[in-house]
Amino acid sequence: MHAVNVFLARPVVLRDRRPDDLPTLARWLTDPQAEWRRWDAPYLPPATTNETMRRYAAYLAEHSPDADEQVIDVDGVCVGMVNRSEEEPQGGGWWDLGILIYDPAYWGGGVGTRALALWVADTFEWTNAHVVTVTTWSGNERMIRAARRVGFRECARVREAYAVEGRRFAQVRLDLLRAEWETGRNRP
Repeated sequence: MHAVNVFLARPVVLRDRRPDDLPTLARWLTDPQAEWRRWDAPYLPPATTNETMRRYAAYLAEHSPDADEQVIDVDGVCVGMVNRSEEEPQGGGWWDLGILIYDPAYWGGGVGTRALALWVADTFEWTNAHVVTVTTWSGNERMIRAARRVGFRECARVREAYAVEGRRFAQVRLDLLRAEWETGRNRP
């Protein structure tokens, strides 16, 4: 008998971060044993990651939300975040997108794919983006699958770029053009 993910039918919403999200975000960001860390840049030294996440949690507490990061909300619960940054040169129309779902209970049910699709739509609507990318490592198969479902195609691979637990993995970049998104030509 197969388990059915109960989150599949629930709406995924991207929204501004609220003050009541901060304890949840701080807990996920500062827990060095959090499962999401095994998938988000596990090739970085843990001490560096721990300090970076501690500073990021403090930054979130001290600054208002901005348009380039949103909370992933499922049934009123903050389960992760999306972010974007414009690649150099500024104004060139290339934006790199990030997505993290902190709570493993929300993995594998389409939440990430739906959040990424919403973030792509938001990016094309509110920025000058001509192309959007996501960058990950080849061990993060869920991220690669989600990006492909949304319509991204692999555009670059740096073989054996990262060492994780004694094994070598590639850096993988996937891209999606505005024209492909608008016509749906590249979507499944």
